[in-house]
Amino acid sequence: MIGSVVGLAVCERGQVESSPVLSLSLNELGVVGDRHAGATLVAGPRQKGITRGTVLPNTRQVSLVSLEESKAIARALGLERLDFTWLAANVELEGFEGLTRLPAGALLEFSGGVVLGLEGENEPCRKVGKVIAAKTGRPIESAFVKAAQQRRGLIARVQRGGTVTVGEQVRVSLRGVG
Repeated sequence: MIGSVVGLAVCERGQVESSPVLSLSLNELGVVGDRHAGATLVAGPRQKGITRGTVLPNTRQVSLVSLEESKAIARALGLERLDFTWLAANVELEGFEGLTRLPAGALLEFSGGVVLGLEGENEPCRKVGKVIAAKTGRPIESAFVKAAQQRRGLIARVQRGGTVTVGEQVRVSLRGVG
């Protein structure tokens, strides 16, 4: 499966929505300047079955969405469009209709040399639903969570850092799936 990068963004500390950029710098901690960068994270409500406050390896260094899945979410919500920055995503890809269903362990190899290891689905949340509601003027916080199930994109860890730019080709490799 091959696609391309159509959007890039950084989600700064204290923000829920990300801001568009022309290129992303990634290192072993994630997206440079992004609020989700780091080697570890502190368990919260998304880490089910783990005591809040427990320090864990950071599996959400990079958030990826597909243009095709975002369009499907928008249709389900009756919206004209759904901007990937409203989803706090770092990378928007085109050509990956089933991006969210790719297995954990798969690799995304960018033509510029960056490699990301997929960790799993980025679970939809009401915080993002509130951003979309504010942007559209429609009360869809809860509806977003339902509409975005298995369409919200993926979270990943940086396997090989570098710079990602809009227009780059991206290839899925299943060699990391075990």
